[in-house]
Amino acid sequence: MPFDHDTVVGFSKSFGLFYLVALSVIALVWTYWPSNKKGFDEAAKRPVLEEEDRPWRG
Repeated sequence: MPFDHDTVVGFSKSFGLFYLVALSVIALVWTYWPSNKKGFDEAAKRPVLEEEDRPWRG
């Protein structure tokens, strides 16, 4: 197998695709896992900070 530019680009594109798909699946599983519901419900009930319509400084 030649180790040229096209081979490296093809490998990196394939690896990147599988990496992002796997990362997305892990994030979805973690989000919808039943034991995480309590933490998400508590976070939803926390008070919302007031949003300001002016710049941070000044």
